[in-house]
This record gives sequence, C-alpha cells and structure tokens, in this order.
Amino acid sequence: MNFFTHFGTYLLMLKGMFTKPENWRMYWKEFMHQCVEIGIGALPIVVIISIFLGAVTTVQTAYQLVSPLVPASTIAQIVRDSMILELSPTVLSIVLAGVVGSKIASELGNMRISEQIDALEIMGINSKNYLIFPKILASLLVIPCLIVISAVLGIWGGRLAGSMSGILATDIFDTGLRQNLNLYNINFSMYKAYTFAFILSSVPAYFGYNVKGGSLEIGRASTSAVVVSCILILLADYALAAILL
Repeated sequence: MNFFTHFGTYLLMLKGMFTKPENWRMYWKEFMHQCVEIGIGALPIVVIISIFLGAVTTVQTAYQLVSPLVPASTIAQIVRDSMILELSPTVLSIVLAGVVGSKIASELGNMRISEQIDALEIMGINSKNYLIFPKILASLLVIPCLIVISAVLGIWGGRLAGSMSGILATDIFDTGLRQNLNLYNINFSMYKAYTFAFILSSVPAYFGYNVKGGSLEIGRASTSAVVVSCILILLADYALAAILL
C-alpha cells in the first residue's frame, strides 16, 4: 500500500508541474544554472570513469580471447558495443544517480525544511513547476550529452590501453571499430539515455520535495532517492532491452 501511495503522489507531482505554469522567462536562468550544475559539475567524474571503463574492457576482453582463430580486431568491436549498449548509458547513469540525484534531493529537501517552498506557494508561485521542471529539462538535455561523451572517451580509453599494453596496435583497433557497426545500437543507447535522465532527475526531486521533519530526514531522503533511482534504472534497462532488442 505504501508503494501505491508514493507512486500516486509522484504522478500528482508530475501533473502539478503543468497545471499552472509560470512565465517562461523565469525558467531560462534557472534552466541554464541547472545545466551547468548537472553537466559541468559531473563532467570530471564522467571523464575518469569512462576512460577506465574502456581500458579495463579492452584488457579483460584480450585476456578472455585466447583463441588464435579470433582476430585481434574483435576486441575493438566488443569494446565499442559494450560502451555504446551498456557501460556508458547504464553504469554512468547509476553513478550520476548518486552524484546528481543526491544533490537534487538534498537541495529540495533543504528548501522544504527551511520553508522556502511554503513561501513560494504563499506568493502564488507553482513551486513544482518552478523548482522541479527546470531540473528535469536540464537533465534531459545534459545527461544524454554526457553519455555520448562517455561512449567516445570509453572507446578512446580502450584504444589507448590496447596500444600502451601492447595488446593490439591502433590501426588494428581502428579497423575493428569500423567492422559490423550497427547504427541501431546508437539509437538504442539514446533511448536509454533519455529514460534514465528522466528517472534520475524526477525521482530524487520527488523525495526531496516531500521531505517531512528535520535535517536528519534530508539525509534519509537523499539515500532513498539514490537507492530507488538505481533500482528503477536497472529495471528500465531490462525492460528497454526486452522490448527494443
């Protein structure tokens, strides 16, 4: 029963964002601020994780492909498809759920505890529309861009690791990258990116917006937001793979 209560409140929150929209000029500054906070703030961890994901995938794939019948260029194909299909969208979204999700939940939770949200409501401002909507829009714009950057850096990291460790030369890696490329994999990765971006922005916003209590509850709400976001991302990952692949 508790699940249906949360789910219904979550849907009402999403509905409340559109019932009484504010002047669109009010959104631009907040929207750009959220793009910088989410995108530029998470970029360093995205770069580090992506490069090492590609490097580790190259080394472990080379370790497993011991048969001389398998060409070395196959390593590049596996790294490319792994980064595009699964590692960049899913693993990176789980990391961003901890980085971005906890930030959104704690920010809104602090505003709720300090009664800033109540002050906005008293002034006649739709707080759901003004506070949550720009965060979701910014996530839908920035997080897919981060996932594209992650895929490119992961493939480059795999190429660099293969060259530095002597596993395979860069020209062989480049040849493997161009072999058997299925462009639908890129489209599927973008479907996952937008789905995960909506989850990891709206779910923490729900937990932060509905905090009740004191500062201790803000920490609990942030933890719950990250855990639930990660679970929903994994469930959506499986559902999208079962439906679209």
